[in-house]
Amino acid sequence: MPFTGACLCGQTTVTVNSEHGDQIVCHCLDCKQTSGSAFSTNILAPKKDVTITGPTKTFDMKAASGNTVSRIFCGTCGSAISHKSVAFGDAQAIQTGNFRDFATIPVATELFVKDRWTGLPAIPGAAQVQTMP
Repeated sequence: MPFTGACLCGQTTVTVNSEHGDQIVCHCLDCKQTSGSAFSTNILAPKKDVTITGPTKTFDMKAASGNTVSRIFCGTCGSAISHKSVAFGDAQAIQTGNFRDFATIPVATELFVKDRWTGLPAIPGAAQVQTMP
């Protein structure tokens, strides 16, 4: 089942042509700043299964690991779309907040829980990982 999502303005769309039964929540500072919230929600999808169309901009930055992370945003409204890193191998992270379908897909893992805001409890049943595995 392909998943299709769009940015806030609708000009940039994302299609993921692979199955995903769970999501990842990330509490790292970079994801907080990218999402403008306390965490981001993501899947890791094979690059070959991802199609992004519409205006995009890319921002490259160094992660805590020293790897370069390329963050992809809508070039018009600025919505976070995806990010890529050598740490992901042949996959890329896709921000699931742009997809209605992911509202019902469970979170399997929380990353960077050492940086979780104190008012947010752990997600029941999700693996709790201190940093990046």
